[in-house]
Amino acid sequence: MRRWIVWSVGLLAYIVAVLDRTTLGVSGLDAADRFNASPAILSTFVVLQIVVYAGAQIPAGLLLDRFGSRAMIVSGGLLMAAGQLTLAFSESLPTAIAARAVVGLGDAFTFISVLRLVPYWFSERQIPMVTQLTGICGQLGQVLSALPFLALLGAAGWSTAYLSAAAFGVLVVVLTIVVVRDTPRGRAQVVRSADLAETFGSLKTVWLRPGTRLGFFTHMGCQFSITVFALMWGIPYLTEAQGLSRGTAGALLTVSVAAAIAAGILIGIITARNPHRRSWLVLGIMASNAAIWAVVLALPGPAPLWLLVVLIIVISIGGPGSMVGFDHARTFNPSRTLGTATGIINMGGFIASLLVMQAMGMIIDAAGGYSFDAFRYAWAAQYVIWILAAVAILIARRKARRTIGDIDESKYLLEFFDDRRE
Repeated sequence: MRRWIVWSVGLLAYIVAVLDRTTLGVSGLDAADRFNASPAILSTFVVLQIVVYAGAQIPAGLLLDRFGSRAMIVSGGLLMAAGQLTLAFSESLPTAIAARAVVGLGDAFTFISVLRLVPYWFSERQIPMVTQLTGICGQLGQVLSALPFLALLGAAGWSTAYLSAAAFGVLVVVLTIVVVRDTPRGRAQVVRSADLAETFGSLKTVWLRPGTRLGFFTHMGCQFSITVFALMWGIPYLTEAQGLSRGTAGALLTVSVAAAIAAGILIGIITARNPHRRSWLVLGIMASNAAIWAVVLALPGPAPLWLLVVLIIVISIGGPGSMVGFDHARTFNPSRTLGTATGIINMGGFIASLLVMQAMGMIIDAAGGYSFDAFRYAWAAQYVIWILAAVAILIARRKARRTIGDIDESKYLLEFFDDRRE
């Protein structure tokens, strides 16, 4: 029972991180009015946040290996609360952009730290499913931003909504301090401090493991479409280009979470039973994402509501699909460098997301603002990432299969279980 309590508090910290990550996406038009920001400038808000998030993944992974999950979750929570508090009262565009960068840094500390709790607290058979549950249940934060946060924003205004998000974050920090421990026996094995040369050598070693590269491109190809939709351009697209009300658009984002939860459970079962078919599953998810967007973007006018629901359901499967990348990390890396490997893999989807977000902002600006055709051109930018990721997955998979006979995977598993016993 204790393991589920520890995991639940860690999960709550991740839910808050997703809430903080997506608040600007649902309040994008309000932010444009408050800060007098154009579409390109508005996309810079989120792009900078994602740049900080992605850029901090490797340092966060190294710090996680050094200090453990509890300290990193607390630090991340405090940073995000500080960023949201600043946004609550700021009317200055530079200050607001800096505050989103702070939110991105705290967010970078949180997810991989919660993921690292799972191998220490759960059995080998439970790990794939609990990992999936962590990723998909964390998306409840998106529901919080799409429903109560958005409702509070409309009823009480910008400052009250963002102040409430900051207060929720502080509450979770307190719970983490009281409840969470790195392992059932306290602190995890501490990785000794290394100089710069050793650090880069360690990063190179982790990256050269075939599972790390396969996980990186898996995360890249699956995650970015729903991330761009939820974090930045989904609500403006549904309201301005598709003609939906803000309430209906917010409700569609809750459909996204329900779809991700259902898909995540199924993906967890499939990957646990068929670990050698994980890459085919990932490629199928990417192909389905590309296909449904092709159908929607081919329409000469707004899509019917049922098709928008199908679109959101299909692209939402990419979220749990990207979690397969972390399963590759666990398979090919010993636990002492698992934080670093997880950080590297987690960069994949967010690098793709920030590139697409910024490209979309520039395309919408160039096309004259928030119009149906502008969004149509902008969403087409996704296909560059899908092609790149698919090719990279095929190459990485082939290299992994060619070298798998030379990799003593049992060595990594032995080190993993030795670490858990310490």
